[in-house]
Amino acid sequence: MSLNDEPLIYAGQSVTGQVRGHNEDALLCCPELNLWAIADGMGGHQCGEVASALALQSLHEACAAGVELVEAVHVANRAVLAVAASPGEGRGMGTTLVAAQFNAADFVIAWVGDSRAYRISAEHIERLTRDHSWVQAMIDAGQLSAEAARSHPQRNVILQCLGRDDQQLDVGVLHGSLGAHELLLLCSDGLTGELRDEQIQQLCSNAHTLDELVAELIAQANRMGGKDNISCIVLGRGVAPPSVEPRPRGFLSRLFNPRKP
Repeated sequence: MSLNDEPLIYAGQSVTGQVRGHNEDALLCCPELNLWAIADGMGGHQCGEVASALALQSLHEACAAGVELVEAVHVANRAVLAVAASPGEGRGMGTTLVAAQFNAADFVIAWVGDSRAYRISAEHIERLTRDHSWVQAMIDAGQLSAEAARSHPQRNVILQCLGRDDQQLDVGVLHGSLGAHELLLLCSDGLTGELRDEQIQQLCSNAHTLDELVAELIAQANRMGGKDNISCIVLGRGVAPPSVEPRPRGFLSRLFNPRKP
């Protein structure tokens, strides 16, 4: 079986975390469209939940109608804008979004805000997205280090989101390919605000299954404080081993480093 024939396998979860009283994140897992996405809503109770759910619903409907992913993000933005502009509790809502759509091993990623995508192998983790955030702008300008950005008081200030009527939406886009021994991770900043990239990569190397990996990523973020909602989706290629199979090494370790014949 060639890489292009192998099915995508995935796991995803979203939790409230240790501090927040409700979950404003939302997940979209749609293997029928080879489409996965995470939205991190903002605007307070109900507003953020509505914004993230509406964004993913609109994204799904647009992609199902054959709209290209980047334009589908614009469709989602218009849907959130319409509700945010109407009288009532929706005013001021918004959401980040990161989405990936596959064609065999090839993918396109589109994002707005500071939800991220990573490509991960046994030895390496690569951030595929660049945050639309104040601290990232300061890093790019050489005025702030990446280490200082992690604890900066303005680290949660984002410069782009769905639902803002005072901006021209700038959707980030990246085309790539997922290797035979790589994983793609989509996540909200509730994960990356607690875990460093190298911690995420290490957890990927030690897990047995994608479900276990997602659970451990979220558990570790909670152990580190869980100050925000935490959401992640992990995707790989190939078929997971049966649960009865002895697993002296992690399944993902075998995925990264297959046995030689």
